[in-house]
Amino acid sequence: MSRHLPTAVPPGASPAQPWNRQRLRSNNEWLLLELLRTGGPSSRAQLARDTGLSKPTVSAALAALEQAGLVREAGRFVPERGRTAVLYEPDPAAGHVLGVDIGRARLRVAVADLTGRIVARRDVPNKGRSANAVADAVVAAARETTAEAGLAAREIVHAVIGTPGVWDEERRGVRYATSLPGWGRRGLFDRIAAGLETAITVGNDANLAAHGEFTLGAGRGSRMFAYLLVGTGLGVGVVKDGELLSGAHGAAGEVGLVPLPVRPDGEPGGTLEQTAAADAVVRTALELGMRGPLTAKQVFEAARAGDPLAAEAVQRAAEQLAYAVAVLSAVLDPDLVVLGGGIGNSADLLLEPLERALHRLTPLRPRLAPSELGEEVVLLGAVATALDIARPEVFERRSALAG
Repeated sequence: MSRHLPTAVPPGASPAQPWNRQRLRSNNEWLLLELLRTGGPSSRAQLARDTGLSKPTVSAALAALEQAGLVREAGRFVPERGRTAVLYEPDPAAGHVLGVDIGRARLRVAVADLTGRIVARRDVPNKGRSANAVADAVVAAARETTAEAGLAAREIVHAVIGTPGVWDEERRGVRYATSLPGWGRRGLFDRIAAGLETAITVGNDANLAAHGEFTLGAGRGSRMFAYLLVGTGLGVGVVKDGELLSGAHGAAGEVGLVPLPVRPDGEPGGTLEQTAAADAVVRTALELGMRGPLTAKQVFEAARAGDPLAAEAVQRAAEQLAYAVAVLSAVLDPDLVVLGGGIGNSADLLLEPLERALHRLTPLRPRLAPSELGEEVVLLGAVATALDIARPEVFERRSALAG
């Protein structure tokens, strides 16, 4: 059975570029490498059938890829009749990437090879009391994880850092990261990049979560998919036809900043984040009479155990989240909204009251589903994004050296 073919245009090339023999070879090599990555180990004959390339062309391209350290033999296939065939697969050791998820409570770090396999990871409490301390803790955790993978810092091709807030390239910092005081200060991420000794990309945590869930989880196959990240903050990542929508300034999905109506007493109604994220759940539970100190996790555990006050606090959080989904539905018309994040992972308690509240608010009702990736979603999205960047970079670099 033939497989869906990836794009034949290699990284750095444009379909409009004039034809030349070197570009054609590069196209063929990239096409075969991507087909092996997406379709699994394959023989020369199968690759020729899948691509329409001649067997000599496939053999030459595989030889070049093998010489560049981009593919390797994966075993042999012995048919009932005919000759034994050598199977090829991408060489996972061709490069490695780093993914980081920076949260108010925890720091998560993972190193993956170019096949996407996680080879080392760390999950540690975020004990930093200042922005510099958090940045240094990220570097320390990343270095420990890289060493655990048996790698030097220079062997990491690219790192993607997931963080609350919106990256501002001009000022080299993030904006709107209210859950991490001082995090918007200029120079913090340059400090992290210097400590990691590799190129970094900074991504909004909700956007990375959406990318991870679309690539590996509940969002697969969706045309217009929204990931509602509910934790210490509130944000949304949106994927349309496989492409992340980030907006003109990177702030698309910052639904936590949406203001609520003025209260009857004339006081400001606050923002969605102030009424639906973790601190709001705790505040509501205390106002209802639960005894503190409390965390949002403890409130949900109490609700799960049958505490009526905790259940009421969860109900009110679900109603506020329904308002966020109603706004998303009116603006984006998604076919699926996935609930995730520290609080969103309690979808077993939230989804039913959220659906009821949504039915009262709007006739626009997308399908709702829990995250399949749980607390790992931002980290896995960071790794997936780093791989998207690293794979073509490694192909270009190794092809040039081999050539």
